[in-house]
Amino acid sequence: MRPAIRLVGLPSDSNSSFERGPALAPAAIRAALWSDRGNLACENGMEIGHDFDLADHGDLPLRETAEDDALIRAAIGDVLAAGAVPLALGGDHAMTHPVVQAVHARHGPLTILHFDAHPDLYADFEGNPRSHASPFARIMESGLARRLVQVGIRTLNRHCREQAERYGVEIVPLAEFAPAAVPVLDGPLYISIDLDGIDPSEAPGVSHPEPGGLTTREVLAVLRRQTAPVVGADIVELNPRFDQNERTAILAAKLVREVAALIARNRV
Repeated sequence: MRPAIRLVGLPSDSNSSFERGPALAPAAIRAALWSDRGNLACENGMEIGHDFDLADHGDLPLRETAEDDALIRAAIGDVLAAGAVPLALGGDHAMTHPVVQAVHARHGPLTILHFDAHPDLYADFEGNPRSHASPFARIMESGLARRLVQVGIRTLNRHCREQAERYGVEIVPLAEFAPAAVPVLDGPLYISIDLDGIDPSEAPGVSHPEPGGLTTREVLAVLRRQTAPVVGADIVELNPRFDQNERTAILAAKLVREVAALIARNRV
């Protein structure tokens, strides 16, 4: 049986700070993924539809209330119960918390590989504990992950540094970065990619661009080195309002293909 990966769109940005727009992202990513401008081949030689299945469950009918978390947990749980691996399309990064809750319910404490410009460890950014700047504080305080490794961080303030120390978060220094500096992690592995982890010269369509980021090739090199079973993933924080010629949507679609191929390659 071919490995099965399921796309689940999470069109919500109600917990975003500063700018709205990531709710528009799932549709933009899908359009780029299935566009005739490219094909469905992945860099490891696998092809969608030949070596693994990538089915789309569409967007969840989120209402941008606290009840959305339960809807997300239920949908991701259904994907896992069917024997598939969820690949969630944000939406903002607040969505990662309920997705991880559902994956944890199936697989137990996770190892998380997190790409981002920001650590998203605020206790309650601007008084909102569900903020897109806070999901990894919620994840770590709840014991959903036994290990969190963050790559691309370049906005670490005093509060988030203290939070990282509190929860034992491993932040790979970005100065003089090399993919080999990121450890090869044990499973079950969850991958979370915030597109602003990539330099805005390559990913301009984000709400919080931060110069000096990772290259796409560096992200792919880090992913390629991972050998553990991947039990879930998300790609978040595309903001089509700020994209240029669909560049960031095309990049997000590329990452969908490559993460899906990694899931298929590393399957149990």
